[in-house]
Amino acid sequence: MAQVDYKALKKGGFMRQIQKDRFSLRLRIVGGQIKAGQLKKVYEIAEQYGQGYVHMTSRQSIEIPFVKLEDIEVIKKELHEAGLQPGACGPRVRTITACQGSAVCPSGNIDTAALAQEFDKRYYARELPHKFKLGITGCSNNCLKAEENDLGVKGGILPIWQDSKCTFCGLCEAVCPAKAIAVAKEERKLEFKQAACTYCGKCNKSCPVDAWDGKSGFIVSFGGLFGNRIAIGKQTIPIVFEEDKLHVIVETALQFFADNGKPSERFRNTLDRVGWDAFQIKLKEVL
Repeated sequence: MAQVDYKALKKGGFMRQIQKDRFSLRLRIVGGQIKAGQLKKVYEIAEQYGQGYVHMTSRQSIEIPFVKLEDIEVIKKELHEAGLQPGACGPRVRTITACQGSAVCPSGNIDTAALAQEFDKRYYARELPHKFKLGITGCSNNCLKAEENDLGVKGGILPIWQDSKCTFCGLCEAVCPAKAIAVAKEERKLEFKQAACTYCGKCNKSCPVDAWDGKSGFIVSFGGLFGNRIAIGKQTIPIVFEEDKLHVIVETALQFFADNGKPSERFRNTLDRVGWDAFQIKLKEVL
C-alpha cells in the first residue's frame, strides 16, 4: 500500500481530520465571493462525498469535512469542471479576504472585490517561511479588520474641499470623527486640518451639495497577528494613491519575509526580530 503524503495533501487544501483517512477540504474563495452555480456544486460534493454540511471559515472560505482519501481525485476533477479549486494551506499566502467595498457598500472607498482578484492572481499560494494573510477592507469601518492581517489594506479618501459649492451647513464637521473640520457658519469659513484627517471619507459622502471631492487611496498596515500571539498591524507609510505602487509595497513585504523569515516564524515576529527599521528602509527604497 502506497504511503500517504499528508504534507502534500495539506498543501493542496485537504487537511487531515482526527478521524482516520478523513479530510476537510478547503476551497479557494477570493474576497468571499462564489458564483451561485459553484455554490450548488459545493452542496453536491458535501452531500455525496462528505456528511451533508459545510464549514464557513473565519477567512471567508468554505470547507467540506469528512472527505474520504479514496475520493480526493474525483473531487478535484468535479471542482475543476465547476471552476473551483482546493485552497492553499501551510507556509504560503492564504485566501485573500475582502469586504464588499465600493461596488456594493455605500461606505466603501475602494473596489475591494477587484483588488482581491488582483491580489489572488499575483500573490496567492506563494511559498514563504510561514502562512501570510492578506486582507482588504473598504473603509475605516474596518469590517475585515485589516490590522489583524500580516498585510492589511484599508480604503481611504483624501478630502478636497470646493469652496464654490459649499453652503457652510456644518454637516461635514458634525460627521468627522477626527475633528479635522471646523465650520464657521456666520463667517462662511471652513478650516480643514489634513494632518488630523484619517481619510474615512465621511465628509465626502455626507455633503448634500457635493462640496467635498476626494482622491481614493490605500492605507497599508504590516505585521498583524490574531492567533497564539495577538498584535495590531502598524501603518508605517503614508496613504498610497496608485495601485501600481501598492503592488510594489506588497511585493517588498513578501520579499522581505522570504529573505529574513525563519521557518514557522510569522511575519510580525520576523519584523520584531530583524527590526522594523530594516523593513522601513526597504519600503523607502521603493516609495
